[in-house]
Amino acid sequence: MVASDSTEDMNRLTESGVVAVMRGADADTVIDVAQALNDGGVTAYEITADNPDAMDLIREVSASFTEEEAIVGAGTVLDGATARSAVMNGAEFVVGPNYSREVVETCNRYGTLVAPGILTPTEAVNAYEAGADMVKVFPASVMGPDHLSSLKGPLPQIPLMPTGGIDIDNVADYIEAGAVVVGAGSAIMDADAIEAGDFESITETAREFTNVIEDARESAGSQ
Repeated sequence: MVASDSTEDMNRLTESGVVAVMRGADADTVIDVAQALNDGGVTAYEITADNPDAMDLIREVSASFTEEEAIVGAGTVLDGATARSAVMNGAEFVVGPNYSREVVETCNRYGTLVAPGILTPTEAVNAYEAGADMVKVFPASVMGPDHLSSLKGPLPQIPLMPTGGIDIDNVADYIEAGAVVVGAGSAIMDADAIEAGDFESITETAREFTNVIEDARESAGSQ
């Protein structure tokens, strides 16, 4: 295991613009999917721990890219043991759907970037004070971009990563509302395309996401 630098990893994560949530990733296609995403400019991959092969997949994808090319992490992490296993297998960031102090403390122990899930200001502050590097606003679609900007107003120090229901039609709204990066799953990785081996369409979707995010960041920066 290579020691992590959570500050540098934060920069790498946010530079991607999108964290591709690879739920249900398959060993036969995971590298092809990751490469297709990479070709489209998406360089952050979250392999969810509810996959029984998650640790093997994290290790495999991590070994397929250099640090300059991609950052690979674990998602749906609910406890400290899973967080530690993910880190030991090469995860450079850990994401949860909820706030678990145990997960945050484990990641802090190993210097690994951690983003627990929150929905309210109280949850956001509690997670950040416990040592979270950023918070995953989840499920983002329930409250929408206005909720994100409402969180960002009084809590500008906490980096926000909305996830859940993010697609090409609303991603700009979340960026302009204050997201430093977004999480996206099926909207960026079409299951039918993966099954058909149509990795070029995944690259095109990834490129479209990154272009929209780049434009939204420029728009937000000029305001």
